[in-house]
Amino acid sequence: MDYTNEMILEVESQSRNEGFARMVVAGFVAQLDPTIEEIADIKTAVSEAVTNAIIHGYNNGKGKIKVYCKICNHEVYIEVQDFGVGIEDIEKAMEPLYTTRPELERSGMGFAFMEAFMDDLEVISKVGEGTMVKMKKIIH
Repeated sequence: MDYTNEMILEVESQSRNEGFARMVVAGFVAQLDPTIEEIADIKTAVSEAVTNAIIHGYNNGKGKIKVYCKICNHEVYIEVQDFGVGIEDIEKAMEPLYTTRPELERSGMGFAFMEAFMDDLEVISKVGEGTMVKMKKIIH
């Protein structure tokens, strides 16, 4: 029999909510008894996705960020969605060291970290409508 569980979290696009979202997802995933490394990977990826939504999706303005998590057996699916400005060129945005906000001393490594720490990453975006980051992690 397949084991599944899911949750949805919606927060304001405020930097103080990044840590909260990261901890909620980590707490949710804890039911799979992940290793410390696996949970650290997930926390880092969620942190990067939420931070991108705040800084780039809403340009530090007001908006909502939705975090959806689903567990299916030993796989964790995470979606982080904003309804902000969207990404004009996803391929370029995913290049390491590329940033649209160099004045904030951003490293441009958000998507690279998500890609490195998760087993699968997909970015869907439409200019003027927002961005959804879909990630998958297999818990061994």
